Amino acid sequence: MGTYTRITYQIVFQTYHWEPTLIKQHREELFRFISGILIKKNCFVYRVGGIENHIHIVADIHPNISVSQLVKDIKLACTSMIRDKNLFPHFRGWNEGFGAFSYGPGARKNLIRYVEQQEEHHKKEMPKKEYMRLLEEFEITFCKEYI
Repeated sequence: MGTYTRITYQIVFQTYHWEPTLIKQHREELFRFISGILIKKNCFVYRVGGIENHIHIVADIHPNISVSQLVKDIKLACTSMIRDKNLFPHFRGWNEGFGAFSYGPGARKNLIRYVEQQEEHHKKEMPKKEYMRLLEEFEITFCKEYI
């Protein structure tokens, strides 16, 4: 018998202190790089997006991979790539931790659209507020001072 899974995650992580260092000019290159990492790890990528201070990943994660190890690998690889290419000159790293939220098949289209429209969305909702809203929606206990 085989192993069959389809668990769609939205993974969110931020730049160090939420600094707006991911300039628009090079963001798509970063998103493609992240997609490449996910594909190499046998994950199915729906969308990678974000704005100047945080990243959203929508993907089905391979069952042999822990989400925390995946995010750690992505952050390390991205940091090296950003520094090697001097992609974002003021980038100082990533905040510790991340958010990971699971979704059913019916939510996937809206979730992808949501990530695609991050710039427009953040004209209405501040990024930290968005993140805390996600944590609250998924009933995750958190301390505001660590956000």
